[in-house]
Amino acid sequence: MRKVELACLAHPRVKEEIEALKLPDEATVVIEPWTYGADGENMSQRITICWFYMRLSSNPDANYYAYPLDLCAEISLDMEVAKVYRLPSGENGQSATGGGGQRSSTAVIFTSRVNTTPVSQQIVGPAHDRIRLCSLMAHHSANSISWEKWTMRVGFNYREGMTLHGIRYDGRSLFYRLSPSEMFVPYADPRSPFVRKAAFDIGNDGAGACANNLKLGCDCLGQTKYFDGWLTTLAGVPLKLPNVICCHEVDDGILWKHTNFRTGNAVVTRSRLLVLQTIITVSNYEYIFLFYFGQDASIHYEIRATGILSTAPIAIGDTVPYGAVVAPGVLAPYHQHLFCLRIDPALDSHRNSLVVEESHTTPFSPSNPYGVGYATKSATIAHELGLDLKHSNNRTFKIVNESRINPTTGTPVGFKLVPCYSALLLAHPDSFHARRSEFGTHAVWVTRYHDDEMFPSGKFTMQSTGGEGIASWIRRRRRENGGEEDKKGAGVRDEDIVLWHTFGSTHHPRAEDWPVMPCEKMMVGLKPVNFFERNPGLDVAVSTQEKNLSVLVEDVSLGA
Repeated sequence: MRKVELACLAHPRVKEEIEALKLPDEATVVIEPWTYGADGENMSQRITICWFYMRLSSNPDANYYAYPLDLCAEISLDMEVAKVYRLPSGENGQSATGGGGQRSSTAVIFTSRVNTTPVSQQIVGPAHDRIRLCSLMAHHSANSISWEKWTMRVGFNYREGMTLHGIRYDGRSLFYRLSPSEMFVPYADPRSPFVRKAAFDIGNDGAGACANNLKLGCDCLGQTKYFDGWLTTLAGVPLKLPNVICCHEVDDGILWKHTNFRTGNAVVTRSRLLVLQTIITVSNYEYIFLFYFGQDASIHYEIRATGILSTAPIAIGDTVPYGAVVAPGVLAPYHQHLFCLRIDPALDSHRNSLVVEESHTTPFSPSNPYGVGYATKSATIAHELGLDLKHSNNRTFKIVNESRINPTTGTPVGFKLVPCYSALLLAHPDSFHARRSEFGTHAVWVTRYHDDEMFPSGKFTMQSTGGEGIASWIRRRRRENGGEEDKKGAGVRDEDIVLWHTFGSTHHPRAEDWPVMPCEKMMVGLKPVNFFERNPGLDVAVSTQEKNLSVLVEDVSLGA
């Protein structure tokens, strides 16, 4: 992308357009290349679209997103300028500045005024003797972790970044692989050329390639173990990415507690979590990916979005229905962040099933004379398909092993998906956004495992046109099975299956998101359902003041 920036800035036509803007003498033009999004036009060659910004400071960290210029250019594969645009301001297509002056006065991201009230937090504790990590050089390229009753291997690659493998609890197999399989960021502004702002941040840019070097005490607190990542250059030379994954413990409050109200005696244990974290920067945005492993055998996957909004110019007084003005002359378009978590289960074996369970009101009857009863209805999914969430009856998705029965409950052992409730893709179903991101049309998908099906928008997302994602896989197998698309596809009951969970954030920017956005948090859970015969956290040590060494804060008189 750096080559694209330099080629664009050096092109005579671009220089003429920049000159016509009559920018201040101290201004530096900054170009941000984006991979070209599909719009059905000019699809015959690979194009990079360049958005123009201005930096009014000698500080290279100054926030140039505060000065979007009403100019963009298309760069071809041979580094030629194919087209130059003047960007629209309102819905009538008029230019935002017409070559006039700039609009925003927010030059630098961070203020020098620091709130001195909070005290920096320090995390201390003997975590080093509870987390055992060792590089496996003989047969594995990943790293092995053993913590409490958990064991797993940590992987890293160019596209997905951090991946987890062979996850076990107390020796029992739970998941073969957990990984972020795709991230799609479609923007809602339908005006050309903004319609092409549709980023596959994993498929196009690569979560591994964009991974940060995490800093001790800043990104990761306390006693921390780091993992390096390895990629290759275009010449095939190994490239080390230091400290791209950090591993540490955190306190998570109370794990369980009970007070005997008759005696007043209480028993309480505190929860500790093992955290695996990686952070990526994709141009303006940062994404923080965290896996949490609990002493109750639960797994949680959290994504936090932060960074700076991608902006566009808008004339003072103009408004559009597709975004919000966050500073004078600065438009932040509406957009979505859609993620897909790939869940490859192996609950006591690789042959698992998906059960959908719902809670339904029981009608009045002799057995329910007061109408207060409700019961669950369950259905085991037989064939590949996409499913949606349903708040009204607490729809639950349970992965089960029908060959392993819990001796206490008499039901198959399982884990349930605790989904992140969020909107699905809002673009029209016939749009290129929808064609290219098939996973975004349902919240949960279940497919039969196939070695070459790792990415739900297809293996290649760069200027893709659709027809290569998860819905297309299912349709293809339905045709192969019965000759028609409405026939049943591959069976997924008591098979080697994969679950895919679509979730995310529909982001309507607000003033509080500017100039740098506080974290937007999204979380998914995987919790045991009758996998164990009792609470797996019962053996966690009881919490006591002698161990915790909490400090009492005395009241301070404010005086007269």
